[in-house]
Amino acid sequence: MGFLRRARPEFRPIPESEAYARCHGDRSGDLIRVVVAEPPPPEEPAAELTGELLRRAFETRLDARAE
Repeated sequence: MGFLRRARPEFRPIPESEAYARCHGDRSGDLIRVVVAEPPPPEEPAAELTGELLRRAFETRLDARAE
């Protein structure tokens, strides 16, 4: 049954840089760029929002949660 055996390919040692390129692809500087995003502007609280309105809204949310 020697004719069913496949010939094994001869493996050659490869350098670490080639092994890395095979696993992770080409990581040249042309493909990667850093983009700096500006932070979003801070939200300003509504001028008409008073402590009493905030308290009522909080109570409404608490009541809705209890149901």
